[in-house]
Amino acid sequence: MSRAAALRLGAFAGALALAFGAAFAVGSAVDPVAAADNTAPAHNEEMGGMEEPSAGHGAGHSESGGQLPGLSVSEAGYTLTPATTFYQPGAKTELRFTIQGPDGKPVTQYTETHEKDLHLIVVRRDLSGFRHVHPTRDASGTWSIPFTFTAGGTWRLFADFQPAGLDRTLTLGTDVNVSGLYIPVPLSEPASVYSFDGYDVTLAGNPVAGKESELTFTVNRGGKPVTDLQPYLGAFGHLVSLRSGDLAYLHTHPAQEATAGMKGGPQIKFGTTFPTAGTYSLFLDFQHAGKVHTAEFTVKVGTDGKTEIVPPKELPASQAPATPGHEETPHGH
Repeated sequence: MSRAAALRLGAFAGALALAFGAAFAVGSAVDPVAAADNTAPAHNEEMGGMEEPSAGHGAGHSESGGQLPGLSVSEAGYTLTPATTFYQPGAKTELRFTIQGPDGKPVTQYTETHEKDLHLIVVRRDLSGFRHVHPTRDASGTWSIPFTFTAGGTWRLFADFQPAGLDRTLTLGTDVNVSGLYIPVPLSEPASVYSFDGYDVTLAGNPVAGKESELTFTVNRGGKPVTDLQPYLGAFGHLVSLRSGDLAYLHTHPAQEATAGMKGGPQIKFGTTFPTAGTYSLFLDFQHAGKVHTAEFTVKVGTDGKTEIVPPKELPASQAPATPGHEETPHGH
């Protein structure tokens, strides 16, 4: 069973559990039992801490004080402040937040990075339900976007941005709570191919902790190389890597920049430095035929350089579903 299907099944089971719980409460005429608090312990996360090799795309992603990106809600005087931290599963809502500046007021001036003033990553704490979206900002500095949390549990928000006047980008992270029974979805086993909607994306590389590692993604469709990838956020691919456990954040763009009218593929290469050994979830966004697609990989990173990712000799013909909610949530492009 795919992680997308498992997440949907968990959401359905959670809804049934809530329905039976409500019926029991009414029948017994007692106060309903409070739902268990499944909030994962908060970790200090910070965004914008990893310097990437590509000129232009990596600028500003440098370590600050040894803190890993995405582990802190506040950095350099800037704080990610959601309008609320409680949501209902399966209900379309308005996800709203501000970036509070050093003066305590919402930030209204930004420096555009990767064609956007702000990038928002949303993922559940078990690394399921990944989404990369681009909210809009009103004159008061409030960011908002229609959003549907697909299942109960604790979800992580990452805001990637560069305030005007600051010489680097920041990545701030915070948790929000979605009510309902939390049924964790296990990470997929490490594999070098991800198949969905007729696409087969293969991953090759030799990741090693603490050193720059080259990762190569190759996009095929219907058994043929895709050679007409379209520019997406100023490149032919966008890669987010999250460390399992604390969700430390690595944000990487390929060395080759892309502008309107250019065509790319089938390979997309990234230079990425994994800070420590461990298990990472990699989410590759690319655009083809006017649509943004996401391929997901689980990668184990070691310290001896012996964890090479070897592509399969033959590509599977499976049609695994895409990342849950990725298409239903607007990207703003």
